[in-house]
Amino acid sequence: MLRLLFRSEADLPAAAAAVRDAMSDHGVVALPTETYYGLAVDPDDDVAVERLFTLKRRPRDKALLVVGASLEQLGRLVQIPDDWRERLESAWPAPLTVVLPTAAGSPAAGSGRTLAVRVPASGLLRALLAVAGPITATSANCSGGEALASADAVAEVLGHGLAVLLDGGTTPGGAPSTLVDLISSPPRVLRKGPWEPPAAWGVAS
Repeated sequence: MLRLLFRSEADLPAAAAAVRDAMSDHGVVALPTETYYGLAVDPDDDVAVERLFTLKRRPRDKALLVVGASLEQLGRLVQIPDDWRERLESAWPAPLTVVLPTAAGSPAAGSGRTLAVRVPASGLLRALLAVAGPITATSANCSGGEALASADAVAEVLGHGLAVLLDGGTTPGGAPSTLVDLISSPPRVLRKGPWEPPAAWGVAS
């Protein structure tokens, strides 16, 4: 496992190169998000997605969260209705995750046909995604285990299955993002979080 610092823009070139190299070899990467550490693979890589499911001991019927640098980047993976494009553009980046239909049956969707996607609030993470994304960002833990907020904890629990660990120090933790299902009519909140949908969105609680 290669462990690199990922705490400032100065760390970005080496981190981006390591992530790209790992993903070219179907590897799993651990990296810091706005709350806890996440596990990243290319969401369209069957081999890497299978390795991630195995590492997490996650049921294959549960889709993996995917993050991207922008709405355009995520549009490669999900179908974004025209009437939601402008709303999401105005909301992101933010602690808002939305569920949308997959565009081309991404392996990250598991056995389903939907994906949860987000443009993260972390500027450093978005900069990485701009050159290496979109990627999965499912929690870096074993399924059902506690979320991990330090690189040392990630290395101890999951290091045996990682190609790269981006060390961002201790993450702030906190509540997970607001999760909104945009497939149902009306849209509905599946998980309340720090972001509140505008009334004009017509989202049911």
